[in-house]
Amino acid sequence: MSLRLQNTLLGTLKYLSLIAGGLVVLFPIWVALINALKSNSASNRLGPLQLPIHLDWHNFVVAWAGGDLGHAFLNTLYIVVLSVIGNVTLGTMVAYVIGRFDFPFKGVILAAYLVVQFIPTITTQVAVFGIIRSLGLFDTPYALVLLYLGTNVVQIFIYLQFIHRIPRSLDESAMLEGASYFRIYRSIIFPLLMPASATVAILQTIAIYNDLYSPYLYMPSSSLGVVSTALFRFRGPYNAHPNLILAASLIIAIPVVLLYLLLQRFIFAGIVNGAVRE
Repeated sequence: MSLRLQNTLLGTLKYLSLIAGGLVVLFPIWVALINALKSNSASNRLGPLQLPIHLDWHNFVVAWAGGDLGHAFLNTLYIVVLSVIGNVTLGTMVAYVIGRFDFPFKGVILAAYLVVQFIPTITTQVAVFGIIRSLGLFDTPYALVLLYLGTNVVQIFIYLQFIHRIPRSLDESAMLEGASYFRIYRSIIFPLLMPASATVAILQTIAIYNDLYSPYLYMPSSSLGVVSTALFRFRGPYNAHPNLILAASLIIAIPVVLLYLLLQRFIFAGIVNGAVRE
């Protein structure tokens, strides 16, 4: 077999595998869409893979109103903005201290961030719930904001990779000019960490948007519903209408899918650039 024919076959197999993978990903979305566009009678009469004769786009309007999705999106946006701002601020501060200063037990602190990732979240929920309740934050948006403020080991390492690429001579020059450590962080470190901060902000936004357990546990009031818990509003008279539930699910999925598709290059660039040492 010639080298040219071998390359052609490998290229064909590569594109066929990509097409197959794309179909596997898109097939559930297609099934959800065609069932969301069925009327109530067609939903009960037709199979899940059968196309409806008439497309009922009004289902999306009913789902928006029935799930109070507008209010849910506003609640989610409020929590995301506060949480991401605090998360990025604390994350850059922690990474600045760990990356720039030598102090006792620095390795222990880094190891603690890593070990926490292996502890099942469910084992600490009783203690966390007690703390949130004692602080008077239960059934308020600030319970989730407080939980999301904490940075994790992935964010720390993303920031550290960028900090290691920032010359220490910039810090030393600023100190000679009389700048404090906080001024160095605010004027030098934080602006140079913006690419990493963009990556962290996108990843954190997607994680908060998709989180179901925390809002359900700490914000049970219907007025505080977010997009991840909005589908619980269809438990009443809409239980027998899977078309409306699927329509609401698609509406909820649209923002995060668009966010990822539009900003995925920033995610990959932030992770890859931070991983490259000069």
